Amino acid sequence: MEEQASTARTALKYGILTSVAIIIYTTITNVSGQSQNKWLAMVSYLIMIIGIFLAMKEFRETNKGFMGYGEGLGLGSLVSAILGFFSSMFSMFYIRFIDTTIRTQILDKARADMEAQGLDDSQIDHYMELSEKFSSPGIMFAAGVFGFLFIGFIFSLIIAAILRREKPVFD
Repeated sequence: MEEQASTARTALKYGILTSVAIIIYTTITNVSGQSQNKWLAMVSYLIMIIGIFLAMKEFRETNKGFMGYGEGLGLGSLVSAILGFFSSMFSMFYIRFIDTTIRTQILDKARADMEAQGLDDSQIDHYMELSEKFSSPGIMFAAGVFGFLFIGFIFSLIIAAILRREKPVFD
């Protein structure tokens, strides 16, 4: 009996592999002091795209060369959810135990950006108060998971459209 390709198994494999790659990359940018560099943050998206692409490609190969659009979209979304979960768990661990100053650095940069935009002190204080509320560990974790899931869904829409290959109806 032939083994049927499993989207869950493939998603778990590539979700974990992509998480490890992003965790290593994030650690490198944090240690080098480049965690606030927006251009380097885009590399994480590239890593995510590669992980989703490889997962869909492997699934299609193990499924006799076929993958429906819905299968690809579901697989990519599942990879993204797993990636978001593990990456957010690592971020919470890193912020809480390894480098406790990152949260302060982020808030300081936000304040400097608002001052550069010319906002007055009362507006800055109001936005900083909101920023501190939304940078609590629980909200940051949920935002990380849902952020990865949303972006991964968008990438999966495109990648699944490129890699899909439907089974012939009469085979």
